[in-house]
Amino acid sequence: QLTQQVISLAKIDNFLDKKEFQQIQDICLGANFPWFCNSNIVRPENKDEFLDFYNYQFTHTLYRDYSPCSNYFNDICDPLFFKINPASIMRVKANLIPRADKNVIHEYHEDITKFKGKTAIYYVNTNNGKTYFKDLASVEAVENRLVIFDSNMLHTGSTCTDQRTRVVLNLNYFEWNN
Repeated sequence: QLTQQVISLAKIDNFLDKKEFQQIQDICLGANFPWFCNSNIVRPENKDEFLDFYNYQFTHTLYRDYSPCSNYFNDICDPLFFKINPASIMRVKANLIPRADKNVIHEYHEDITKFKGKTAIYYVNTNNGKTYFKDLASVEAVENRLVIFDSNMLHTGSTCTDQRTRVVLNLNYFEWNN
């Protein structure tokens, strides 16, 4: 028997009201928000010096190991989770990729291996760094946009060239089963 995989990808523009969006943007793009350098965006399968040069990002983990781990958790996550209404949260982190001299597409990955839930990407600023889905179209980075997809969908981001940074919130969670 042949089974067909159902592709679930939802894109919602103007996800939060202006005040809630502005609060998140002010925090994440503000001078006092702590960012931590990660030497890899994804662990590359093949060593490529060109891609390796761009394979870094700054992150701020908001939630992991079943607990908030940032003083910014409520201010950033409450408005998002009020609308998403997850049954349970696995991980939430902010990602900042600095501007590059060209758009570089990183390697495809799953955020959490063997996780059977949902992934959401919330775009904090508008820029020309896209999110790509394996064998599907790309999604442009537009501020206050939310994209939700099955967590096992291979995806990746890219650098931007038109803004100082590309900033997204990455949420991994379980939905309620009806």
